[in-house]
Amino acid sequence: TGAMAAKQKLIRRQIMALLSMLVTSMIIWASQQTQIQPQVLSSQVEQQFFGDSTAIEELDKLEVKGRAPKTGYARAQFGDGWSRQGLCDTRNIILERDMTDTIVDDNCKVQSGKLSDPYTGESILFHRGENSNAVQIDHVVALSDAWQKGAQQLSFIERVILANDPLNLLAVDGPANQQKSGSDAASWLPSNKSFRCQYVARQIAVKQKYRLWVTTAEKSAMRGVLGACGRG
Repeated sequence: TGAMAAKQKLIRRQIMALLSMLVTSMIIWASQQTQIQPQVLSSQVEQQFFGDSTAIEELDKLEVKGRAPKTGYARAQFGDGWSRQGLCDTRNIILERDMTDTIVDDNCKVQSGKLSDPYTGESILFHRGENSNAVQIDHVVALSDAWQKGAQQLSFIERVILANDPLNLLAVDGPANQQKSGSDAASWLPSNKSFRCQYVARQIAVKQKYRLWVTTAEKSAMRGVLGACGRG
């Protein structure tokens, strides 16, 4: 009948309207997911790391060689854990440097704080004992990577200094640090794209300071990141 036909036509219109809304929502969601995060390497950071030079210029000065065997590598080659300055060890010094709202006890141990994680872009609340591993201290140039790219030739004292150098240390998200492990820039970069420029620049600064080399793939990856960096 005419009434039933009209009802079916109305239902079809409603279905089409819902489908249209769903498609529109999916397009908006997709555009948000693929939105490019700005990658910026500030002139202040470059000056801090390289003086009057630039990250690209300093990258081109690094020796390019193959990765040496990992034979003989052990964490102990870089010292027995964290160095201490009085009551404070390097881990707690970096936690206090990189977090806000920190509470530090009389033994120089950070009990709590808030981290704006550079690797993921997330905020992490740190409480010692409850979730101590949620925030870890990353060697920006991983010690195993350093070992295979020149650190074997450093003295033991130099390696201890490298492992405790604030230039090579960042408080970061624990799972992201575990995922990175001993990777270089050719095989791992922070998921937070807005930090990649500074991350790579810091790696270059560390490798320059301790006379470490880069592989061809690593240099290519670094150049790719730096080539996309705006200047702030």
